[in-house]
Amino acid sequence: MYKSYLTIAWRNLLRNQGYSAINIGGLAVAMTISMLIGMWVWNELSYDRNHEHYARLVQVMQQQTVDGKVITGYALPRPLEGAMRQDYGSDFSAISMSTWTDQHILTWNQQSISQSGNFVQTDFPEMISLKMISGTRRALDDPKSILLSLSAAKALFGNVDPVNQSVRIDGKWDVKVTGVYEDIPANSSFNELLFLSSWELQVMTEEWMKRASDRWDNNSFQMFALLAPGADLTRVSEKVAPVRAVHSKDNTFKPKVILHPMSEWHLWSNWENGVKTGGEIEFVWMFFVIGVAVLLLACINFINLATARSAKRSKEVGIRMTIGSLRVQLIQQFLSESILVVLLAFVLAVGAAQITLPWFNSLADKRIEIPWDSSVFWLVSLGFVLLTSLLSGFYPAFFLSSFRPVQALKSSLKTGRHGSLPRQVLVVFQFTVSIILLFSSLIIYDQIQYSKNRPIGYERDGLLAMPVMSPDFIGKFEAFNEEIKRTGAVIEASESSSPLTEIYNNSNSFTWAGKDPELQSSDFGVIAVTEDYGATIGWEIKEGRDFSLEFATDSMALILNEAAVDFMGVKNPIGMEITRGKEKFHVIGIVKDLIIESPYREVRPNIYGMDAKAESANWINLKLNPARSATESLAAIESVLKKYAPSVPFVYQFSNIEYGKKFSTEERVGKLAYVFTILAVFISCLGLVGLASFMAEQHTKEIGIRKVLGATVVQLWGRLSSGFVMLVSISCLAAVPLGYYMMTQWLSKYPYHVDISWETIAASVVAALGVALVTVSYQSIKAAMMNPVKSLKSE
Repeated sequence: MYKSYLTIAWRNLLRNQGYSAINIGGLAVAMTISMLIGMWVWNELSYDRNHEHYARLVQVMQQQTVDGKVITGYALPRPLEGAMRQDYGSDFSAISMSTWTDQHILTWNQQSISQSGNFVQTDFPEMISLKMISGTRRALDDPKSILLSLSAAKALFGNVDPVNQSVRIDGKWDVKVTGVYEDIPANSSFNELLFLSSWELQVMTEEWMKRASDRWDNNSFQMFALLAPGADLTRVSEKVAPVRAVHSKDNTFKPKVILHPMSEWHLWSNWENGVKTGGEIEFVWMFFVIGVAVLLLACINFINLATARSAKRSKEVGIRMTIGSLRVQLIQQFLSESILVVLLAFVLAVGAAQITLPWFNSLADKRIEIPWDSSVFWLVSLGFVLLTSLLSGFYPAFFLSSFRPVQALKSSLKTGRHGSLPRQVLVVFQFTVSIILLFSSLIIYDQIQYSKNRPIGYERDGLLAMPVMSPDFIGKFEAFNEEIKRTGAVIEASESSSPLTEIYNNSNSFTWAGKDPELQSSDFGVIAVTEDYGATIGWEIKEGRDFSLEFATDSMALILNEAAVDFMGVKNPIGMEITRGKEKFHVIGIVKDLIIESPYREVRPNIYGMDAKAESANWINLKLNPARSATESLAAIESVLKKYAPSVPFVYQFSNIEYGKKFSTEERVGKLAYVFTILAVFISCLGLVGLASFMAEQHTKEIGIRKVLGATVVQLWGRLSSGFVMLVSISCLAAVPLGYYMMTQWLSKYPYHVDISWETIAASVVAALGVALVTVSYQSIKAAMMNPVKSLKSE
């Protein structure tokens, strides 16, 4: 019986090749999109799950109330470790302090490479369940040791066995390789850990680390903890919350320690006023909805075409009922046809997904692969096929099987005055979804462009930043500066404590005369710079002057940005005195706000201090000569660098590229949404093509009669197209308020955002109407231009 069903289904597909192509093609495109989105969503939801202790690993964070606003951050003071171990050691299996993941120079046998890594305590490798290739997870028990990822080991040692080899870190620490571990997967929060070295090594050798041992106001470190087996996260979180306030004996900022579980690191990373407000989970939900919506659009095509062509199946249904077929058997037959169509579409979709996956990975910044050898994948695929078959075939099966045999055999099947209403509703739904996607894509694009066009306060083109990662370079900047300028590759150079696109240091210890007592804290970004910093980056002095070596007092001078002046509430800041502890500074200038951190957020108060001896310098800033090619200039810079610091690899970043990375998430979302929108509109238009073709076929004789009576092609085109244009117009009326509401909510999370303009709304409506009209017009004009003699000829 089922063989008969499939045979008939196959014959129907071959007999109606145009409609079959629309159904199978639309479903294949939709299923490809849904598969890609599904794999992306699973990749996001499975983030960090490769770690054995995923359910028990937490990152220790703290919240502080500053001027009535709760600020949540990962940076912690070093003394918190001792307090946690002393008071709550039984609640944790392990605790580990850590530095921040940063680039460091690894040197072996005169060969140097730059790799990112952390200095951590001995329990850390076990806490994150490193997969060791050689050595053990306890290898960091020796303070003078280092663990390398497989890729870092190959980059530094090639085919040489790295274990027990001596490596120098940043030209300061000699350590021994005690283990090699597999590269941490890309969908892990620790995927940039290419090496791990000992926390104790820094404690023993770095004076600033020693001084931080009892400094509760020095928030410079990270802390991770592994909950004890059976420990309840909520209960332990409540217990540890007051630990900092109790031990520091300072409740000025109402500090509260919180435990952030690994399961929320990636998807729930955003905090607003002490509350988790989302993160990547927003994009997960958004693309999940898009995937479901696109699949529904293709299913609607199947439903509309199947019900529209129901009259052609009426005699078949009548004969089957007359010879004794039960309604359930007819339902099974039509569902079998649906399953066959979906299976064919699925085969095409799998092939399309495999072909487009490299492009999709590049666009989404992922490393997704189709898990061919996974039984779960095939089970999910089977469920996907069955679900799609039911979505697309359920209504047509029950609709076709409901015909009355006598009427069906007489070909007198009537659908009634409102028989086409369900199809019209589904077409409206299709285009409503498509228009919302189109409208949303335009708003996302406008928002990105709005943020990109926001004045950044400096000249980022041709600006190069080099990290200073070795003591070999200390004291050599002046000579390096002079020689690099003589080459003609660079026109300006300076040093700073942070790159131009980040702020590494903050301070809440600044005070000034007339400070508002309501301001509990003045949390400023602090950037130490050499005197030529302003000339190098091209900042704009709004009041006062820039730093200069001609003024000996500039060693204690400060320059404020506009946000700092507004925050402090002073009218005439030039010359005012600002103190920090026992140090007294004076303000010499006000600089226009520089967008250093997020281009979507307000610029925070920043203070620039002159560091003439570059004692706090971590970065070299170079303004390339625009008259020379970048390739030529980079070669000259590398040559001079090797002369003054032979062990330092030439690592650099262009400021415009680093600034561009701040838009990467939104741009990826925008590009994906743009592609999915085009495909959604394409699928909807496929349905219109099928319906328009069917309508033209149904009105063939009417068209012939009207042409004989003098109707023009334009009049016939208008008559055949008007109904579809009306449906798309209704879709526009439904989509505009829904899309406006949704995008208003999305834009509200950005303090600086574009306003939704009527031009954008009009563009979405005109685009939708235009595409629909062009789609329908082909079939309408084709039918209107037929020879009326052929149209009126009797069958």
